[in-house]
Amino acid sequence: MKRTLFLLAFAATALFADNAKALFESKCMGCHIATKPTPELRAKMVAPPAFGVMFHVKERYKDRKDAIEFIVSYAMKPDRNKSVCMPRTIKRFGLMPSMKGSVSESELEAIAGYMYDNFPPEWFSHPKQSGGCNGKKGCASGSCGKNRG
Repeated sequence: MKRTLFLLAFAATALFADNAKALFESKCMGCHIATKPTPELRAKMVAPPAFGVMFHVKERYKDRKDAIEFIVSYAMKPDRNKSVCMPRTIKRFGLMPSMKGSVSESELEAIAGYMYDNFPPEWFSHPKQSGGCNGKKGCASGSCGKNRG
């Protein structure tokens, strides 16, 4: 009986994780890429990459629960004052449009949990991590050469 319950719980967790990934792919990746952008892709981006956003979310919100609450709140009601993105990122892409009506809060919670658990990937480096660029214009985009990996 215990083994059956364990297997059911494990299967439910796996299905939830797959569902969260599918939600992320269908609701977020139209704007937020999940791969390292090539120079060609970088020119076509309409929003910051998911791994960059999550770097800044985790920088501000160390606790998973707090990060998820922030993501849900921000996605439903974006606000420049609560944004974790750098000002030059907001200048380039503008504020994220509200997802209210496009995604439910429970879907956002699943997406946010998936993002927290999977981003940024191991290969990602940010100039802040290596003491790089010292805020020079263009560093976050990798144009200084220190954010290439």
